[in-house]
Order: sequence, then structure tokens, then C-alpha cells
Amino acid sequence: MNVAERLVEIMEENGITHIFGIPGDQILPMYEALSNSDIRHILTRHEQAAAHAADAFTRTSDGIGVCMSTAAPGALNMVMATAAAYKDNIPMLILTGDNDLDKRDENMFQSLPLRSVFENIAQESYSPLNGTEAVYALKASLYGLKNNPKGPIHINLSKDVLLSEDFQDFDLCYLCESDMSSLEDAQELILNAKRPIFVLGAGAISQAEPIKLIAEKYKIPITTTFNARGIVPENNPINLGLVGIRSTPRAKKAMENTDCIIALGSIASERTFPKIDEDKFIHVNINKDVLKGKYQIQGDVGEVMMGLEFNEAEWPDELFTMDNTVEVEGVDDELKPQAAIKRIFESFSEDIIVSDAGSHTTFEMLLYHAKYPNHFLFPAASAPMGYGIPAGMGAAFATNKKVIVLNGDGGFQMNLQELATLKENNLDVIVFILNNSELGIIRQWQEDFYGMDAYQTDLANPNFLKLASAYGIDAVQIKTLADLEYFLEKDLKGPMVVEIKVDNENIPLPK
Repeated sequence: MNVAERLVEIMEENGITHIFGIPGDQILPMYEALSNSDIRHILTRHEQAAAHAADAFTRTSDGIGVCMSTAAPGALNMVMATAAAYKDNIPMLILTGDNDLDKRDENMFQSLPLRSVFENIAQESYSPLNGTEAVYALKASLYGLKNNPKGPIHINLSKDVLLSEDFQDFDLCYLCESDMSSLEDAQELILNAKRPIFVLGAGAISQAEPIKLIAEKYKIPITTTFNARGIVPENNPINLGLVGIRSTPRAKKAMENTDCIIALGSIASERTFPKIDEDKFIHVNINKDVLKGKYQIQGDVGEVMMGLEFNEAEWPDELFTMDNTVEVEGVDDELKPQAAIKRIFESFSEDIIVSDAGSHTTFEMLLYHAKYPNHFLFPAASAPMGYGIPAGMGAAFATNKKVIVLNGDGGFQMNLQELATLKENNLDVIVFILNNSELGIIRQWQEDFYGMDAYQTDLANPNFLKLASAYGIDAVQIKTLADLEYFLEKDLKGPMVVEIKVDNENIPLPK
């Protein structure tokens, strides 16, 4: 058995079921081993798409998303998608091939210092120098991704290391870091607080039910970050909705009047907390690098919550009954993007929604009502264009559910080659293209913040119907609101592309 075969065996032992990627010279030993395994390889058409798919696979399943590429050309194509996962703390595994150890000089063909690249956008970046180190790196990575999930982990594998039969295999002694030194002081703040509030991030999703029970029992309201929406259904009065720069009315009022913020599994970005009052901020996260405020607790959200006591909060009843509607103008106008989005959401309320980046994303965020966690996927902290279709693929493979992808015409063209992957695997993914023939949000920024005319934002788009047809995918174009409503009444199944011709529309700015 060579190292590559053992690495694939270790992944099987750890429940890895899918790997997204593209083969290439330096990673071929892994592909040879993979061809004899039960792990399913998904051949994407671009390495960026493979990494986005792995990201969404992790978000929508109990497993770990894995992507794989060859050396510098393939590996560097994964950088942007890896960075997006890193910014959102998505635990996924990135495997890259490399030249033999003695050919890693930067002047050699397809050689670059990949570890130096990935160590800036991954929680760990390994570059094993022998088979034993490679086995260690994979075992440690998979354990960390499952039990200490801080973000993506990268392993760079030289071809000669993969082909080597010289390695030691042994059990590792694992230890997850924690720091509970602030727990006692945090407990005192909670018990003295009259109006505590929970702010839930994606790291709290696994503890949704116990947090909900505590919140309801002690009348402690919940708010969520973008990636935690649906952790408690948004029609539950205890859930005040989205917090931050796009805050709902209830969440905004509560944050203005709270005397104790308990942030669980959130990275506490500036978009969630434009300003932090450190004296009333309790921050719990397994990743010590993101902790903020006076009461920093590094540890598993569930374990920390089990160790805390709560009193009944003294929030007025009207906080939970006041109107929480975020008004969006134009939802019935012919044919504005928000009108199309509203009806798509109404038609696919039980299905997984994946959003690409663009002006449409703001309308989606305002109009979506989350029932479940990870049913609305968007890389919130970096917002790259091109996420939509590959993430839709990853979610479809992870769940076997219908997936709805919402794309602008600009973002669609970033990774449109993955229509081939949709077709090849007959995935039930419906891609909606909101086509306004421009990079709308950039045009709005130019006009509103720079006082300039639109420059380099008009898009001379291809015929999207013919393009989809070339990939063997059914496609339809819709130009009126009535036609859209009629179309959405049908029993639709992907793969399918739906182009909706929409008006240019500025996004509403945060107030």
C-alpha cells in the first residue's frame, strides 16, 4: 500500500463520501487510489467550482466537504473559493498536488510555494515531507474539522510522497483547545442582567434545539447573523430576526436596549456589530482568533451553554409582538428583481436557496423568511461572484433535495461551465438568472458615492437560452410578472435555467 491509498482509506474511515475536483499530473496517485474506493468523485469543470461545491456540501450536511486539484495551476484556481470559506469559518478539506520534493524550486515547471499561499486563507496548511507526515496531516485535519471546526484546512501533497510505500501509521492523541477563564465573570454578568439577548452565529447551529429551549424558558430573545438564519424559525416570536447593518426592527430595538449580549458561534464581524460595548459582551467561539469583548470564552458552544445558569429576562411583551416587517418597495412592480425574488421564494419555500453575489442578494436577504438553518446559502463575509451554481451542486449532492440558485447575469457567467456538471449528474438544480444587463450594484455605487456616470458596468450578454441548450439543459426566458407567476405554478425539476428579464433597480441602503 502506498501513501495515496492509505490517505483514501483514512477518508473512507472518517465518513468522507464525496470529493469535488479535477485530476492533473501531480495529484494522479490520489485519483488512482480513489478509483478503487467507495468515495464518489465529482468532476467539476473548474477548480474554483470544486471548492465552492465542497463549501456548500459542508454547510448542508453532517459531513465534511472535500475538494482536490493538481499543482500550481489547479491549486491557485481554488484560492478565492478557499478564502470565501475561510472568511465564513466553513470546515472543509483542500487537497492539492505538487511536484516531487526535490523539484519544488519556484523556477521549476508548475511549482509555487503553495503552503505560503494557503496558510493565509486556511486554519492550517500542511506540506508533508514524507509519508508519515502525510498520514498525520490527514488524520489531524479530519479530527480538527469534525471536533474543532474553525475553517478550511489545506494539505499540499508531493507526488513522490503519495507514491511512497514508506510510512508509519499510528493513532494520534487529540486535544481541543479551550479557555474558560472568563466563564465565572460571564456567569455573573448574565445573572445580573435584566435584558440579556442571544446573538447566534453559524457555530451555534448544532445547538439550535437546546438554545431555543433556554431562550423560550427564560424569555431571552434570539437574533441571528446572516449565516445562522433559520437556526430558530423566523416565525417564532422568540427569534427577533437578523442583527447588524440589515437588522430587523425587533432586533434593532433589542440591541439598543440590552444590558448583556451573549454571542454564540459568531465571528462578530463589523457588519454584525458595528460597535461593541465590551463591558456587556460575552463571546463564545471555538476559534480563539475571532474572540472579542471583555468576556472571551474559547470552547464548544454546547459545552459552554450546559455550564451556564440563567434568570428570566425582563423584556417587555411588546418586543415580541411588534411589527417586524422590513418594507421592500416594488415587490409588485413589473418586472423588478424584488418582484421576481418574492415569487420565487413563495414557490420554493421548503427548498434550499443558494445566492450568488450581486444587487439581487440584498433583496433576497430582505425578503427571505428562514425556516431552517442552512437553507439559504451565501458566502456572507466575502461575497464572491460565481458562488451560485457550484454551491448549488454541492448542496444537491449533500442533501438530494431541490436547490434553487439565484444569479445575476454577471455572477452567472463567472462559473457557467458548471452547467455541464449539473447535466452530467442530472441534479435537481434550477438556476434563475435575473438579467438586467449590467453590474447593477457597481453602477449604483458609481452614481451614488462617486457622482460619476456608469462606467464599464454594461454587459453585452450572450443568448442564455442557447447557451443552456448547448449544455443539453432546458431553458426558458420570462419577460412579464404574469408569465413568471404562471410558470412557477408548474412542477419544475432541474437541471434547468430560467432567465428573467428584469429592470435596473437600485438596492435599498441600510438605515
